[in-house]
Amino acid sequence: MTLPDERFRSINKTEDFLESLLDPKRTPRVPKTVRDQARWCLRHYPSYHNLKELERAAPHVIEEHMEDVQRMVKYWQEGKKFTNEN
Repeated sequence: MTLPDERFRSINKTEDFLESLLDPKRTPRVPKTVRDQARWCLRHYPSYHNLKELERAAPHVIEEHMEDVQRMVKYWQEGKKFTNEN
């Protein structure tokens, strides 16, 4: 189960990873084809602004921060959903 805040962090970390592939100082000896693929992936990658807009439109899908109680309820809901489906 992936929570909305985990999804937000994952997207940001993926962007950081792809950007690191473009920088030979951070990632030496990466083949040019890999750098080109990373550049292509980042070309239309969602910006932080895009993620915040998505958060406003669909907080159940993506959210930058979750309260501890909200996280606990989400875990309970997902667990309950899983139990009912099986």
